[in-house]
Amino acid sequence: MTGAATGDRLYQLAVTGFALVIPGLLALIAIAIGVAAWPAFSTAGLSFITSSEWNVQAGKFGAAPAIYGTLVSSFIALALATPLAVGVAIFLSEIAPKWLRQPVAFLVDLLAAIPSVVYGLWGIFFLVPMLRDHVVPFLRDTLHLGGTPLFSGPAYGPSMLAAGVILAIMALPYISAVTREVLLAVPRSQRDAALALGATKWEMIRDAVVPYARSGIIGGVILGLGRALGETMAVTMVIGNRPEISASLLAPGYTMASLIANEFTEATSDLHLSALMAVGAVLFVVTLIVNGIARWLVWRVASGPRA
Repeated sequence: MTGAATGDRLYQLAVTGFALVIPGLLALIAIAIGVAAWPAFSTAGLSFITSSEWNVQAGKFGAAPAIYGTLVSSFIALALATPLAVGVAIFLSEIAPKWLRQPVAFLVDLLAAIPSVVYGLWGIFFLVPMLRDHVVPFLRDTLHLGGTPLFSGPAYGPSMLAAGVILAIMALPYISAVTREVLLAVPRSQRDAALALGATKWEMIRDAVVPYARSGIIGGVILGLGRALGETMAVTMVIGNRPEISASLLAPGYTMASLIANEFTEATSDLHLSALMAVGAVLFVVTLIVNGIARWLVWRVASGPRA
């Protein structure tokens, strides 16, 4: 008994230690980034977040265009990916025959395994020309959206729209996987009760299944947002990398991740390097908040009845 008790105790301590490694690593990352970013924050103050001027030679660093580009491209991605991802999840969990569910789910999940640089190359050689030559003319001439601020100005090719589209493709498997899991977690009694009251299959999905899983679906969407916020290589290759704030989705832009990727290897001064670390700190905080909200929402739908 003593040997067994000692073994159990050692096992408990080992597992507890492994569990504490993750928050420990997170704390170390936060401390390292915070210390490196402090000179830029102390020099620029609040203007680091509100200013649009990024002039390395003058020692002026304003991350507003990168923050704006990160948020806009990510929300474009959500607007495009969410309906498609939720539709795929509903199809796989409620409609598709059993022999088709696994292959389609595998193909959707496979999108998450493609390296971002491959997405970037695909974006350069296929997506950007397609948007410039076909999609943008359709939006402007057929739908008459050229007079709106969102589609004004020349269509260069690399743009905020291109970044949003490629992020949508990359975020789709995450949203779809989480949504599929929370839909499958909905009790069978919910479906049976709706059908017993005379609802059609579509009415059962719309009025009984989806509302029950709403919190989890929102959590999946926010997890997709977290994926989009931190994407680097693919966005860097198609967004145009211009540090300006423009209302037009056809204009080139910048994101926090692409700003760091473009300038980190060329940062020669301590202040420039600190400014890039400060951009990383802002992105780190935003990503933590987004993923924390997502986990909380998923926990709500998994631990209790309909919110």
